[in-house]
Amino acid sequence: MEATSHPAVHPVAVPPQFQGAGPPAIQMKDFPGSPGTAGGLALRFTQFGFSLISLCIMVSIAGFSSVTAFCFLVATMVFQCIWSLCLGALDIYALLTQRSFRNPLIVSLFVVGDWVTSTMTFAGACAAAGITVLIDNDLEQCGPNHCGRFEAAAAMAFMSWTATTLSFCLSFWLLASCR
Repeated sequence: MEATSHPAVHPVAVPPQFQGAGPPAIQMKDFPGSPGTAGGLALRFTQFGFSLISLCIMVSIAGFSSVTAFCFLVATMVFQCIWSLCLGALDIYALLTQRSFRNPLIVSLFVVGDWVTSTMTFAGACAAAGITVLIDNDLEQCGPNHCGRFEAAAAMAFMSWTATTLSFCLSFWLLASCR
């Protein structure tokens, strides 16, 4: 009687070698609010709206330019408005052509841009709020200095920061999911 063995592990064929560019790319998922979606467009217009309101409030106050923190808030709101409008236009283009931004390089540009604008917006809002508290509580000179309008401008800047941070987090999540 001849003994035959039956191996428990069968040999596996060698996987095919990829020619050229490497393995096929992983498809990114579209999260609600990510760049190129209707949610992303809504976030961009929310950022733009709050930034524009904050900017208009600050510019309407005579003498805001005498305080550096208020000038910084105006500069960051201008930058935030430009950034949000540009990316809003890209979102509109993506929606009209029914494409989405799934290129990791483009998404990383959105992530870095949102991170920078979010940080600047937060810094400007905190600086303006801090000076407003100084004028109101410590110096008690709120009457002639339009503290209510300064507070409203800082509040709108914080709302813009919230929308920008949410956009940053969603873009970062999208970028992390493609790697």
